[in-house]
Amino acid sequence: MVIGRVLRSPTRLKDLCLILSSLFIFYLLLHHHPPPPPPTTLPYSATTSPTSLRHLLFSIAASSRSFPARCPYLRLWHRPNSTRTVVFLDRPISLSPSPSDTPVLLSAPFPGGPAARIARVVKETVLLNQSDVRWFVFGDDDTVFFTANLVRTLSRYDHDQWYYVGSWSESYGQNLRHSFEMAYGGGGFAISHSLARVLAGVLDSCLIRYAHLYGSDARVFSCLAELGVGLTHEPGFHQVDIRGDIFGLLSAHPLSPLLSLHHFEALEPIFPNMTRNQAFEHLFKAVNVDPGRILQQTVCYDPLNILTVSVAWGYAIQVFEGNYLLPELLQLQNTFRPWRRKRDIISNLYMFNSREYPNDPCKRPLVFFMETVASDSKKVWTDYTRHIIGNCSRSPELLNLENIKVFSQKPDFEYGEVSLIGMDEDS
Repeated sequence: MVIGRVLRSPTRLKDLCLILSSLFIFYLLLHHHPPPPPPTTLPYSATTSPTSLRHLLFSIAASSRSFPARCPYLRLWHRPNSTRTVVFLDRPISLSPSPSDTPVLLSAPFPGGPAARIARVVKETVLLNQSDVRWFVFGDDDTVFFTANLVRTLSRYDHDQWYYVGSWSESYGQNLRHSFEMAYGGGGFAISHSLARVLAGVLDSCLIRYAHLYGSDARVFSCLAELGVGLTHEPGFHQVDIRGDIFGLLSAHPLSPLLSLHHFEALEPIFPNMTRNQAFEHLFKAVNVDPGRILQQTVCYDPLNILTVSVAWGYAIQVFEGNYLLPELLQLQNTFRPWRRKRDIISNLYMFNSREYPNDPCKRPLVFFMETVASDSKKVWTDYTRHIIGNCSRSPELLNLENIKVFSQKPDFEYGEVSLIGMDEDS
Protein backbone atom coordinates (compact mmCIF):
# COMPACT_ATOMS: atom_id res chain seq x y z
CA MET A 1 0.00 0.00 0.00
CA VAL A 2 2.77 2.37 0.76
CA ILE A 3 4.46 1.68 -2.53
CA GLY A 4 1.16 2.14 -4.34
CA ARG A 5 0.62 5.57 -2.79
CA VAL A 6 4.11 6.64 -3.74
CA LEU A 7 3.46 5.68 -7.38
CA ARG A 8 0.12 7.52 -7.59
CA SER A 9 1.34 10.66 -5.84
CA PRO A 10 3.23 12.22 -8.84
CA THR A 11 0.20 11.65 -11.07
CA ARG A 12 -2.08 13.53 -8.68
CA LEU A 13 0.44 16.34 -8.46
CA LYS A 14 0.61 16.54 -12.25
CA ASP A 15 -3.18 16.66 -12.52
CA LEU A 16 -3.32 19.40 -9.93
CA CYS A 17 -0.74 21.47 -11.85
CA LEU A 18 -2.71 21.06 -15.07
CA ILE A 19 -5.91 22.22 -13.35
CA LEU A 20 -4.22 25.25 -11.84
CA SER A 21 -2.60 26.15 -15.19
CA SER A 22 -5.95 25.92 -16.99
CA LEU A 23 -7.62 28.12 -14.38
CA PHE A 24 -4.85 30.71 -14.71
CA ILE A 25 -5.17 30.76 -18.50
CA PHE A 26 -8.96 31.26 -18.25
CA TYR A 27 -8.35 34.08 -15.79
CA LEU A 28 -6.00 35.81 -18.20
CA LEU A 29 -8.44 35.41 -21.08
CA LEU A 30 -11.34 36.83 -19.12
CA HIS A 31 -9.63 39.62 -17.25
CA HIS A 32 -6.71 40.71 -19.44
CA HIS A 33 -7.31 43.96 -21.30
CA PRO A 34 -5.29 44.80 -24.44
CA PRO A 35 -3.07 47.87 -24.21
CA PRO A 36 -4.70 51.08 -25.34
CA PRO A 37 -4.05 52.05 -28.97
CA PRO A 38 -1.29 54.61 -29.56
CA PRO A 39 -2.45 58.20 -29.67
CA THR A 40 -3.61 59.29 -33.09
CA THR A 41 -1.01 61.46 -34.80
CA LEU A 42 -2.11 64.32 -36.97
CA PRO A 43 -1.07 64.27 -40.63
CA TYR A 44 2.35 65.73 -41.26
CA SER A 45 0.94 68.75 -43.07
CA ALA A 46 -1.20 69.62 -40.05
CA THR A 47 1.59 69.46 -37.49
CA THR A 48 4.06 71.84 -39.10
CA SER A 49 4.06 74.98 -41.19
CA PRO A 50 3.85 74.39 -44.95
CA THR A 51 7.11 73.96 -46.80
CA SER A 52 7.85 76.97 -48.99
CA LEU A 53 10.63 78.03 -51.34
CA ARG A 54 12.54 79.72 -48.52
CA HIS A 55 12.94 76.28 -46.88
CA LEU A 56 15.00 74.99 -49.84
CA LEU A 57 18.71 75.64 -50.31
CA PHE A 58 19.97 74.94 -53.84
CA SER A 59 23.61 73.96 -54.23
CA ILE A 60 25.03 74.06 -57.75
CA ALA A 61 28.28 72.29 -58.60
CA ALA A 62 30.06 74.14 -61.40
CA SER A 63 33.49 74.60 -62.90
CA SER A 64 35.34 77.74 -63.91
CA ARG A 65 35.41 76.46 -67.49
CA SER A 66 31.68 75.74 -67.92
CA PHE A 67 29.90 78.20 -65.65
CA PRO A 68 30.28 81.46 -67.64
CA ALA A 69 28.41 79.96 -70.60
CA ARG A 70 25.80 78.30 -68.40
CA CYS A 71 24.75 81.31 -66.36
CA PRO A 72 21.65 81.80 -68.55
CA TYR A 73 20.35 78.42 -67.34
CA LEU A 74 20.60 79.58 -63.74
CA ARG A 75 18.77 82.81 -64.53
CA LEU A 76 15.83 80.82 -65.92
CA TRP A 77 14.80 79.54 -62.50
CA HIS A 78 16.73 81.48 -59.85
CA ARG A 79 14.78 84.45 -58.51
CA PRO A 80 16.60 87.12 -56.48
CA ASN A 81 15.26 87.60 -52.96
CA SER A 82 13.19 84.39 -53.10
CA THR A 83 15.48 81.51 -54.16
CA ARG A 84 18.39 80.53 -51.94
CA THR A 85 21.14 79.28 -54.22
CA VAL A 86 24.89 78.78 -53.81
CA VAL A 87 27.30 78.00 -56.65
CA PHE A 88 30.55 76.13 -55.94
CA LEU A 89 33.50 76.59 -58.31
CA ASP A 90 36.91 74.95 -58.51
CA ARG A 91 38.76 78.28 -58.89
CA PRO A 92 37.89 81.99 -59.03
CA ILE A 93 36.61 83.55 -62.25
CA SER A 94 35.32 86.92 -63.36
CA LEU A 95 31.64 86.89 -64.28
CA SER A 96 30.07 89.65 -66.35
CA PRO A 97 27.22 90.04 -65.80
CA SER A 98 27.04 88.29 -62.44
CA PRO A 99 24.35 85.60 -61.98
CA SER A 100 21.87 87.81 -60.08
CA ASP A 101 22.43 87.64 -56.34
CA THR A 102 23.74 84.07 -56.26
CA PRO A 103 26.76 83.62 -53.97
CA VAL A 104 29.70 82.01 -55.76
CA LEU A 105 32.02 80.07 -53.44
CA LEU A 106 35.18 78.07 -53.93
CA SER A 107 35.21 74.40 -53.05
CA ALA A 108 37.74 73.37 -50.45
CA PRO A 109 40.63 71.24 -51.78
CA PHE A 110 40.03 67.51 -51.37
CA PRO A 111 41.87 64.49 -52.82
CA GLY A 112 40.09 62.45 -55.44
CA GLY A 113 39.71 64.72 -58.42
CA PRO A 114 36.71 66.72 -59.68
CA ALA A 115 34.17 64.05 -58.74
CA ALA A 116 35.27 64.11 -55.12
CA ARG A 117 35.16 67.90 -55.06
CA ILE A 118 31.61 67.94 -56.40
CA ALA A 119 30.47 65.21 -54.00
CA ARG A 120 31.93 67.11 -51.07
CA VAL A 121 29.74 70.10 -51.97
CA VAL A 122 27.08 68.29 -49.91
CA LYS A 123 29.14 68.80 -46.77
CA GLU A 124 30.21 72.32 -47.64
CA THR A 125 26.60 73.35 -48.18
CA VAL A 126 25.57 72.00 -44.78
CA LEU A 127 28.52 73.75 -43.13
CA LEU A 128 27.19 77.11 -44.35
CA ASN A 129 24.73 76.78 -41.43
CA GLN A 130 22.00 78.73 -43.16
CA SER A 131 18.89 79.01 -41.04
CA ASP A 132 15.55 77.27 -41.52
CA VAL A 133 16.66 74.87 -44.26
CA ARG A 134 14.41 71.84 -44.61
CA TRP A 135 15.79 70.48 -47.88
CA PHE A 136 19.19 70.65 -49.53
CA VAL A 137 18.81 70.42 -53.32
CA PHE A 138 21.84 69.60 -55.47
CA GLY A 139 22.35 69.97 -59.20
CA ASP A 140 24.82 70.89 -61.94
CA ASP A 141 25.32 74.25 -63.61
CA ASP A 142 23.31 73.01 -66.59
CA THR A 143 20.42 71.78 -64.44
CA VAL A 144 17.22 73.80 -64.67
CA PHE A 145 14.86 73.40 -61.71
CA PHE A 146 11.15 74.06 -61.66
CA THR A 147 11.09 75.41 -58.15
CA ALA A 148 7.35 75.71 -57.50
CA ASN A 149 6.82 72.08 -58.46
CA LEU A 150 9.80 71.02 -56.39
CA VAL A 151 8.38 72.74 -53.31
CA ARG A 152 5.04 71.01 -53.74
CA THR A 153 6.70 67.63 -54.25
CA LEU A 154 9.05 67.84 -51.27
CA SER A 155 6.28 69.14 -49.01
CA ARG A 156 4.75 65.65 -49.15
CA TYR A 157 7.71 64.28 -47.19
CA ASP A 158 8.72 64.85 -43.58
CA HIS A 159 11.97 66.79 -43.65
CA ASP A 160 12.71 65.68 -40.08
CA GLN A 161 13.03 62.11 -41.35
CA TRP A 162 15.82 60.77 -43.56
CA TYR A 163 14.94 61.22 -47.24
CA TYR A 164 17.00 61.04 -50.41
CA VAL A 165 14.76 62.08 -53.32
CA GLY A 166 15.64 61.96 -57.01
CA SER A 167 15.46 59.80 -60.12
CA TRP A 168 17.53 57.51 -62.26
CA SER A 169 18.68 57.99 -65.85
CA GLU A 170 16.39 57.63 -68.86
CA SER A 171 19.05 55.39 -70.42
CA TYR A 172 19.00 51.72 -69.48
CA GLY A 173 22.68 51.47 -70.36
CA GLN A 174 23.64 54.33 -68.05
CA ASN A 175 21.75 52.72 -65.16
CA LEU A 176 23.31 49.36 -65.92
CA ARG A 177 26.76 50.94 -65.91
CA HIS A 178 26.30 52.98 -62.72
CA SER A 179 23.19 52.05 -60.70
CA PHE A 180 19.45 51.59 -60.98
CA GLU A 181 18.95 52.90 -57.42
CA MET A 182 20.95 56.12 -57.62
CA ALA A 183 19.71 59.69 -58.01
CA TYR A 184 21.61 61.12 -60.98
CA GLY A 185 23.23 64.43 -60.12
CA GLY A 186 22.48 66.25 -63.37
CA GLY A 187 18.80 65.64 -62.91
CA GLY A 188 19.20 66.92 -59.37
CA PHE A 189 18.31 65.37 -56.04
CA ALA A 190 17.14 66.53 -52.62
CA ILE A 191 18.28 65.45 -49.16
CA SER A 192 16.28 66.26 -46.04
CA HIS A 193 18.08 68.47 -43.52
CA SER A 194 18.11 65.74 -40.85
CA LEU A 195 19.85 63.30 -43.20
CA ALA A 196 22.16 65.92 -44.73
CA ARG A 197 23.65 66.84 -41.36
CA VAL A 198 24.41 63.21 -40.54
CA LEU A 199 25.85 62.62 -43.99
CA ALA A 200 28.09 65.69 -43.70
CA GLY A 201 29.63 64.25 -40.53
CA VAL A 202 30.82 61.06 -42.23
CA LEU A 203 31.29 62.22 -45.81
CA ASP A 204 35.04 62.84 -45.89
CA SER A 205 36.04 59.36 -44.72
CA CYS A 206 33.37 57.81 -46.91
CA LEU A 207 34.57 59.59 -50.07
CA ILE A 208 38.02 58.10 -49.60
CA ARG A 209 36.51 54.60 -49.62
CA TYR A 210 34.68 55.26 -52.90
CA ALA A 211 37.42 57.09 -54.80
CA HIS A 212 37.24 54.40 -57.49
CA LEU A 213 33.70 55.37 -58.58
CA TYR A 214 33.21 57.47 -61.70
CA GLY A 215 30.80 60.23 -60.68
CA SER A 216 30.10 62.40 -57.68
CA ASP A 217 26.48 61.23 -57.57
CA ALA A 218 27.64 57.59 -57.32
CA ARG A 219 29.84 58.49 -54.35
CA VAL A 220 27.06 60.34 -52.53
CA PHE A 221 24.71 57.43 -53.22
CA SER A 222 27.23 54.94 -51.80
CA CYS A 223 27.70 56.99 -48.64
CA LEU A 224 23.94 57.20 -48.16
CA ALA A 225 23.70 53.43 -48.66
CA GLU A 226 26.12 52.99 -45.76
CA LEU A 227 23.67 54.98 -43.64
CA GLY A 228 20.88 52.61 -44.68
CA VAL A 229 19.05 55.16 -46.84
CA GLY A 230 17.63 54.23 -50.22
CA LEU A 231 16.34 56.38 -53.06
CA THR A 232 12.82 57.81 -52.96
CA HIS A 233 11.99 57.96 -56.65
CA GLU A 234 10.27 61.02 -58.13
CA PRO A 235 9.87 60.76 -61.93
CA GLY A 236 9.82 64.53 -62.46
CA PHE A 237 13.63 64.75 -62.11
CA HIS A 238 15.14 64.36 -65.58
CA GLN A 239 18.79 63.51 -66.15
CA VAL A 240 18.03 63.67 -69.91
CA ASP A 241 20.57 61.06 -70.95
CA ILE A 242 19.38 61.36 -74.56
CA ARG A 243 20.47 63.62 -77.42
CA GLY A 244 18.97 65.70 -80.16
CA ASP A 245 15.25 66.40 -80.40
CA ILE A 246 13.47 65.66 -77.10
CA PHE A 247 10.02 66.46 -78.49
CA GLY A 248 8.98 62.86 -77.79
CA LEU A 249 9.93 63.19 -74.11
CA LEU A 250 8.30 66.58 -73.55
CA SER A 251 5.09 65.84 -75.45
CA ALA A 252 4.28 62.72 -73.39
CA HIS A 253 5.55 63.65 -69.95
CA PRO A 254 4.29 61.40 -67.13
CA LEU A 255 1.45 62.77 -65.04
CA SER A 256 3.77 64.03 -62.33
CA PRO A 257 5.16 67.53 -61.80
CA LEU A 258 8.11 68.54 -63.96
CA LEU A 259 10.98 69.07 -61.50
CA SER A 260 14.17 69.43 -63.55
CA LEU A 261 15.82 69.18 -66.96
CA HIS A 262 19.50 68.66 -67.77
CA HIS A 263 22.09 68.31 -70.56
CA PHE A 264 20.98 71.30 -72.63
CA GLU A 265 24.16 71.36 -74.72
CA ALA A 266 23.24 67.95 -76.14
CA LEU A 267 19.74 69.05 -77.15
CA GLU A 268 18.23 70.82 -80.11
CA PRO A 269 16.03 73.88 -79.44
CA ILE A 270 12.69 72.66 -78.10
CA PHE A 271 10.75 75.29 -80.11
CA PRO A 272 11.26 75.86 -83.86
CA ASN A 273 12.99 78.96 -85.21
CA MET A 274 14.63 79.79 -81.86
CA THR A 275 18.03 79.35 -80.31
CA ARG A 276 18.38 76.89 -77.45
CA ASN A 277 18.27 79.61 -74.80
CA GLN A 278 15.39 81.43 -76.46
CA ALA A 279 13.39 78.21 -76.58
CA PHE A 280 13.76 77.52 -72.87
CA GLU A 281 12.95 81.14 -72.04
CA HIS A 282 9.80 80.72 -74.12
CA LEU A 283 8.85 77.58 -72.18
CA PHE A 284 9.23 79.49 -68.92
CA LYS A 285 6.57 81.97 -70.04
CA ALA A 286 4.09 79.16 -69.41
CA VAL A 287 5.99 77.86 -66.38
CA ASN A 288 5.73 81.23 -64.66
CA VAL A 289 1.96 81.33 -65.18
CA ASP A 290 1.02 77.77 -64.18
CA PRO A 291 4.05 75.66 -63.20
CA GLY A 292 2.07 72.68 -61.95
CA ARG A 293 0.42 72.13 -65.33
CA ILE A 294 3.52 72.47 -67.52
CA LEU A 295 3.87 69.52 -69.95
CA GLN A 296 0.91 67.70 -68.39
CA GLN A 297 -0.72 65.59 -71.08
CA THR A 298 -4.43 65.75 -71.87
CA VAL A 299 -5.98 63.65 -74.66
CA CYS A 300 -9.20 64.70 -76.38
CA TYR A 301 -11.26 63.07 -79.13
CA ASP A 302 -13.20 64.77 -81.92
CA PRO A 303 -15.79 62.14 -82.92
CA LEU A 304 -17.28 64.31 -85.68
CA ASN A 305 -14.02 64.67 -87.64
CA ILE A 306 -12.47 61.48 -86.25
CA LEU A 307 -9.42 63.24 -84.79
CA THR A 308 -7.33 62.59 -81.69
CA VAL A 309 -5.76 65.59 -79.95
CA SER A 310 -2.89 65.27 -77.47
CA VAL A 311 -2.07 68.42 -75.47
CA ALA A 312 1.25 68.85 -73.65
CA TRP A 313 0.25 72.02 -71.83
CA GLY A 314 2.53 75.00 -72.32
CA TYR A 315 4.52 73.25 -75.03
CA ALA A 316 2.84 71.56 -77.98
CA ILE A 317 -0.37 69.98 -79.32
CA GLN A 318 -0.47 66.99 -81.67
CA VAL A 319 -3.49 66.28 -83.87
CA PHE A 320 -3.78 62.72 -85.20
CA GLU A 321 -6.09 61.58 -87.97
CA GLY A 322 -8.19 58.73 -86.60
CA ASN A 323 -8.86 57.42 -83.12
CA TYR A 324 -5.71 56.55 -81.20
CA LEU A 325 -5.92 54.52 -78.01
CA LEU A 326 -4.68 56.25 -74.88
CA PRO A 327 -1.97 53.66 -73.96
CA GLU A 328 -0.32 54.31 -77.32
CA LEU A 329 -0.28 58.08 -76.80
CA LEU A 330 1.32 57.66 -73.38
CA GLN A 331 4.36 56.07 -75.01
CA LEU A 332 7.22 58.42 -75.86
CA GLN A 333 7.84 58.96 -79.54
CA ASN A 334 11.44 58.14 -80.37
CA THR A 335 12.47 61.53 -81.74
CA PHE A 336 15.83 61.50 -79.93
CA ARG A 337 19.13 59.65 -80.13
CA PRO A 338 20.81 57.48 -77.48
CA TRP A 339 23.15 59.16 -75.02
CA ARG A 340 26.05 56.84 -75.80
CA ARG A 341 27.01 56.79 -79.45
CA LYS A 342 27.89 53.10 -79.49
CA ARG A 343 25.79 51.09 -81.90
CA ASP A 344 24.77 48.29 -79.60
CA ILE A 345 21.45 47.02 -78.30
CA ILE A 346 21.86 48.26 -74.72
CA SER A 347 22.55 51.86 -75.79
CA ASN A 348 19.18 51.92 -77.56
CA LEU A 349 17.20 50.75 -74.51
CA TYR A 350 15.37 53.19 -72.27
CA MET A 351 13.60 53.16 -68.92
CA PHE A 352 10.24 53.93 -70.51
CA ASN A 353 7.96 52.63 -73.24
CA SER A 354 8.63 54.21 -76.61
CA ARG A 355 7.32 53.99 -80.15
CA GLU A 356 8.83 54.84 -83.50
CA TYR A 357 8.53 58.35 -84.91
CA PRO A 358 7.92 58.23 -88.71
CA ASN A 359 10.75 59.53 -90.87
CA ASP A 360 8.18 60.73 -93.38
CA PRO A 361 6.75 64.07 -92.11
CA CYS A 362 3.47 63.36 -93.89
CA LYS A 363 2.92 60.28 -91.69
CA ARG A 364 3.36 62.27 -88.49
CA PRO A 365 0.60 64.11 -86.65
CA LEU A 366 0.16 67.83 -87.11
CA VAL A 367 2.11 69.71 -84.44
CA PHE A 368 1.12 73.07 -82.96
CA PHE A 369 3.69 74.82 -80.73
CA MET A 370 2.79 77.27 -78.00
CA GLU A 371 2.86 80.85 -79.20
CA THR A 372 1.46 82.95 -76.34
CA VAL A 373 0.15 82.54 -72.80
CA ALA A 374 -2.11 84.86 -70.82
CA SER A 375 -4.07 84.63 -67.58
CA ASP A 376 -6.37 86.36 -65.15
CA SER A 377 -7.28 85.50 -61.57
CA LYS A 378 -9.24 82.39 -62.57
CA LYS A 379 -8.24 81.18 -66.04
CA VAL A 380 -5.24 80.67 -68.29
CA TRP A 381 -5.24 80.87 -72.10
CA THR A 382 -2.54 79.38 -74.30
CA ASP A 383 -2.37 79.76 -78.08
CA TYR A 384 -0.70 77.15 -80.28
CA THR A 385 0.35 77.74 -83.90
CA ARG A 386 0.72 75.07 -86.56
CA HIS A 387 4.25 74.05 -87.47
CA ILE A 388 4.29 73.17 -91.16
CA ILE A 389 6.82 70.65 -92.47
CA GLY A 390 6.61 69.45 -96.07
CA ASN A 391 3.76 69.64 -98.55
CA CYS A 392 1.57 66.86 -97.24
CA SER A 393 -1.89 65.77 -98.30
CA ARG A 394 -4.26 66.13 -95.33
CA SER A 395 -7.98 65.95 -94.73
CA PRO A 396 -9.86 69.25 -95.18
CA GLU A 397 -10.41 69.46 -91.41
CA LEU A 398 -6.65 69.45 -90.84
CA LEU A 399 -5.71 71.64 -93.78
CA ASN A 400 -7.89 74.45 -92.44
CA LEU A 401 -6.60 74.13 -88.89
CA GLU A 402 -3.95 76.76 -88.22
CA ASN A 403 -4.32 77.74 -84.55
CA ILE A 404 -5.62 76.07 -81.41
CA LYS A 405 -6.50 77.90 -78.21
CA VAL A 406 -6.51 76.05 -74.89
CA PHE A 407 -8.13 77.45 -71.78
CA SER A 408 -7.79 76.02 -68.29
CA GLN A 409 -8.75 76.97 -64.78
CA LYS A 410 -6.03 77.94 -62.39
CA PRO A 411 -5.62 75.15 -59.82
CA ASP A 412 -6.44 75.84 -56.19
CA PHE A 413 -3.42 74.38 -54.41
CA GLU A 414 -4.98 74.89 -50.99
CA TYR A 415 -7.85 72.50 -51.66
CA GLY A 416 -6.22 70.23 -54.19
CA GLU A 417 -5.57 70.60 -57.87
CA VAL A 418 -8.69 70.67 -60.00
CA SER A 419 -7.89 70.56 -63.72
CA LEU A 420 -10.39 71.63 -66.31
CA ILE A 421 -9.24 72.07 -69.87
CA GLY A 422 -11.02 73.05 -73.06
CA MET A 423 -10.07 73.98 -76.60
CA ASP A 424 -11.20 76.42 -79.22
CA GLU A 425 -10.07 75.89 -82.79
CA ASP A 426 -9.26 78.82 -85.06
CA SER A 427 -8.98 78.11 -88.75
